[in-house]
Amino acid sequence: MSPPTGTHDLRALIRSSHPLIVIDTVEEDRVSALLQSVAAQERMPLFEWSLTRGLTRSDGPTLSKLTAAPLALLQHLHGLTVEAVVWLKDLAPHLQDPQVARQLREVAAVFSRSRATCVITGHPLILPPDIERLAVRFELRLPDADELRSMLRNLLLSLGPRLAPQPSHAVGHTRSKAGRSDTVPTTNDGTDEHEAVLRALRGLTLHQARQVVTQCLVEDGRLSASAVQIIMKRKIQLIKDGGLLEYYPLEDNRFELGGFANLKSWLDRAKVGFTAEAKALNLSPPRGIMLVGVPGCGKSLAAKAVARSWRLPLLKLDAGRLFDKFVGESEKNFRRAIETAESLSPIVLWIDEIEKAMAGGRGGGEADAGLSRRLFGAFLTWLQEKKQEVFVIATANDLSALPPELLRKGRFDEIFFVDLPDDEERKAIWKIHLSLRRQDVTRFDLTKLASASDGFSGSEIEQAVVASLYHALHQRTSLTTDLLIEELTQTVPLSVTRHEDIHELRRTAQGRFVSVR
Repeated sequence: MSPPTGTHDLRALIRSSHPLIVIDTVEEDRVSALLQSVAAQERMPLFEWSLTRGLTRSDGPTLSKLTAAPLALLQHLHGLTVEAVVWLKDLAPHLQDPQVARQLREVAAVFSRSRATCVITGHPLILPPDIERLAVRFELRLPDADELRSMLRNLLLSLGPRLAPQPSHAVGHTRSKAGRSDTVPTTNDGTDEHEAVLRALRGLTLHQARQVVTQCLVEDGRLSASAVQIIMKRKIQLIKDGGLLEYYPLEDNRFELGGFANLKSWLDRAKVGFTAEAKALNLSPPRGIMLVGVPGCGKSLAAKAVARSWRLPLLKLDAGRLFDKFVGESEKNFRRAIETAESLSPIVLWIDEIEKAMAGGRGGGEADAGLSRRLFGAFLTWLQEKKQEVFVIATANDLSALPPELLRKGRFDEIFFVDLPDDEERKAIWKIHLSLRRQDVTRFDLTKLASASDGFSGSEIEQAVVASLYHALHQRTSLTTDLLIEELTQTVPLSVTRHEDIHELRRTAQGRFVSVR
C-alpha cells in the first residue's frame, strides 16, 4: 500500500527541524493517516491534542486530563524530553490569548533545536502575525488515484453486507457459516465501472468522495453507470457552493457568436488536437487562447460559443474572486480552481478579466506583497505543464495591466484582438438578438440598422434591442426598424466616451495580435 499523499514533503519539513507546521483543512482522517505514516517512518511517537480530550498518545490513553486547557498543554510540551510529532487540533482560535501565543513561541524555540514538531490543523486557520512568521504552511493536496482507489476498496468491503443483492456479474459470492450463499460487491477495482467512478471522483476531498460513493452504493447496491452521473451532480453543486467558479453544462450552452470568422476558423483547426490521431502523433492538445480588446464586443460570448462548438462544458473563473485577505488563501483559491478544472476535463476554462489576477486586483506592484507575481508564475507554470485536457480562454480589457511576459508568443496558442464589430458583423448581431427576442427578422432593415449602429459594441446593440422592446410594449405597438434607430440616437456608445483608450488599444494590438475577423 502506497503512503498517503504528501508523506515525502512532510517528512522533509520535520527532518529540517520546522517546529510549527500548519495544515488548513477539515479532513482530520487524512491528516491522521498522514501523520501516522510520517511518525512511523521517522520512528517518532505521535501525540494528539483536542480541547475535549487533552493530550493523548495516538495509540494510547489520555496522558493527563490537566492538558485540556491550551495554556496547560503548551506548558507541558515546553518540558517534553522526546522528539515527537504533536498534532494540535483547532488550536488557532486560542492563540488570540497573548499568554497562549507567547507559550507557543517558547515551545517552538525549544522544538527548533530537534526534530520535535507541532502540527496545527483547522479551518479556516488564521494565525497571529508573530506566529505566522514562525510557521510553515503545508498544503494537504486533494487525494490522488491511489488514495481514492484504497477508499473505494475499503468502502466496498465495509458496506458489502448492508447492500442490496447484486446481479451475478457485479458480485462476488461468499458462503456464510450457516451454509447460505451471500453476495457482496466485488472489490475488483479494475472494472470499467470502477475506473469511470475513480475518474469522476477526481477533484473531491476524501470525505466528499466517501460520502458520494456511499450514496451511490446505498441507492443502487453497486457502482453502476448512474454512479458517475450522481458524482458529477455532487461536484457541480460543490462548485456552486464554493462561489469561486461558475459551471455551464453543455446542454445549457445555447450561445451564438456573430462574426469572428478568423477565430472560428482557428478553433476548427485546433479541435483536431483533442483527437486520437493527434495523440498517436505525440501532439499535445491545444493549451488555450487569449482574447483582448474593446469591452462589450463579444469576448465573453466567444468563450461560451467555443465550448458549445466543441461540445464541452464550460467553467468560468472570475479572476477578481481569487483574492482573499488571509495569508495563503489567494494561492489556495487558484490551486483549487485549477484542480477543479482538471477534475472535470475535458473542459473549457474561461478566465474572465485575467488582468485582475495578474495585477493583484489592487494595483499590482509591491502593493500586494508579491501576490500577483506568485499567481502569475503559478499560472504560467501550469499552462506550460498541464497534462489534462483543459482548454483555457483568457479574456482581458486592459492590456496595460498585463505583464508583458504573458503576451509573449508561445504562452498561449494564439492571442486574438477583438475590435468593434464591422458592418457585416453588426448585421449578424442584430439578427441574433432580434431572433432571441422572438422577432421576425425579415420585418427589419438589417442594412439600415447596421449602418446606424456604426461604432456600437455587440452589448450596446443588444441593449438597444431590449430597451426598444420595453418601449414598444409600453406603447402597445410592434417593434420596428425606426424604433430601434431612435433608441440608438439616444445612446452614446463606448467608442465615443472612451475614444482615446480604444485608439491606444488598437495601436498596441496592431501587428502583435491576430484579428478575430
